[in-house]
Amino acid sequence: MHETRLRPSRRSVTIAVALAGVVSLAIGAHAALNKRSLDAAKAIATEQDNAQVKRTSRIALVIGNGHYPDAAAPLTQPINDARALTASLRRDGFDVDVVEDASRDDMVRAVNRLKSKIRPDSVVMLFFGGYGVQAGRESYMIPVDAAIWKEADVRRQGVSIESVLDVMKERGARAKFVVVDASRRNPYERRFRSFSHGLAPISAPDNALILSSATPGQVADDSHGQYSVLMTELLNNLDGSAGIEASFNKTRAAITRNSDGEQVPSVSSSLLEDVTLAASDNAGG
Repeated sequence: MHETRLRPSRRSVTIAVALAGVVSLAIGAHAALNKRSLDAAKAIATEQDNAQVKRTSRIALVIGNGHYPDAAAPLTQPINDARALTASLRRDGFDVDVVEDASRDDMVRAVNRLKSKIRPDSVVMLFFGGYGVQAGRESYMIPVDAAIWKEADVRRQGVSIESVLDVMKERGARAKFVVVDASRRNPYERRFRSFSHGLAPISAPDNALILSSATPGQVADDSHGQYSVLMTELLNNLDGSAGIEASFNKTRAAITRNSDGEQVPSVSSSLLEDVTLAASDNAGG
């Protein structure tokens, strides 16, 4: 019995080689398309991340406390001030977390949210309007649920402004702004002092700017307007395209002039560069 061997023809071999080449080219083209798709997806994700960083590079925590149960009457101006400043900062591109009539837990959570947003080179602002009390060498923001009968209670119930500045510094914030409108006669100090002392000098860490409504150790009476004297002048002088230190100094000068020297705000600066409120791509903004 003879065994017949089948040998492929030259034409069959040629066709097979051609088909293999086509398949190889198709696989290569598919792989290249996949790579380009992945690269494009990565580029889009990077752009989105960069856009997110840009959106959150200017951050503010704004606290307005007006309804204190221990006070004879509510403070109407701090909440109005907080809302007006929030609107102004948002127009300048800030990511603003605004908290009204905050308890101590509310304030602690808000500071933690602020901390989580801060990145190196962030521009960060804290505003507090309400009652403030000096204890030792620190100034404390008083929450609406504070139960204060002695000075030690201030440290336990209040939130130190210096502690928030420390958070900004630890997180590497490039510039730190603080506006404190809390130099009011308050119902708490009278329980352990004969009169209100105002606030302590707030030490500015590197590249910080602090504006307070009165000179350290002094108190200021509220006006009868919709906004506090400090906020009225601050809103008049804030210019997103101008340096913020100049805006703070103009605010201080305007209040001092308009009150015939009876209310003199405090400006403390350790800024190492001119910083503007409005977002920009230059080094100064």
